[in-house]
Amino acid sequence: MTILVTNDDGIYAPGLWALATELKKIASVTVVAPHRERSGVGTAVTLRRPLKVHQVSSPVDGVDAFSVEGTPGDCAIIGLGAILPDGGKMVVSGINQGANLGNDVFISGTVSGALQGHFRHLPSLAISVAAREDARFDVAAPLARLLARRMMEGVVPEGLFLNVNVPNLPLSQILGIRTAGLGQRGFVDLVREEAKGDDGTIYRIVRDFALDGIPEGTDIWAVRNNYISLTPFFADITHPSSLAPLHDAAPLLYEELAAES
Repeated sequence: MTILVTNDDGIYAPGLWALATELKKIASVTVVAPHRERSGVGTAVTLRRPLKVHQVSSPVDGVDAFSVEGTPGDCAIIGLGAILPDGGKMVVSGINQGANLGNDVFISGTVSGALQGHFRHLPSLAISVAAREDARFDVAAPLARLLARRMMEGVVPEGLFLNVNVPNLPLSQILGIRTAGLGQRGFVDLVREEAKGDDGTIYRIVRDFALDGIPEGTDIWAVRNNYISLTPFFADITHPSSLAPLHDAAPLLYEELAAES
């Protein structure tokens, strides 16, 4: 069995290789990752230009490694569709330096890499550590291995897409593991004007203070309270309770549209 490992921090990120080292203990591992950091690109894929792929020297014996001049989504697509002879049986993305919690999962390159596996009905895992600097991987890496093994063995539901966030603490200070729903907003985004000129205004979007009052039971609450969070995802984001009223409104909407034409 082959596991495709990717990330959004780039091919030389230490979390990527901590992850590959652990996963190699249970399966064949191939790394396909962006040639540079691509954090915050979300589900972007490159459709209007060709993508250059380089085989690079791997710091882990027995693990082939490739860099792609593209997004994490590109890496997963190319890895599963071209590089792995068997197409791969699982996708694991990370270990990201920085949490991927709440609504931020929709802009996360780490989550996007795993999402491409989920689209192909493969067990997929995204894992992050809640620290951008001095991140530690001694808990997250073995946890990823344990989860991947259970996913391979079918202990968890088939085709599971799992988002995992680990506090940046030694295991002795982590209180446990919580299954958690997706939180909403954990931070406030601010827009700052940096410069103004004849050719336009330059703005910067910055992440500001953490919000209070995060509900217990969410991934944000779990990590802030020193728990590891496990959040299962499903690609269908349909809002079921809205289907019926929209269904009732659709004929009238069509009549109004036709009357204006």
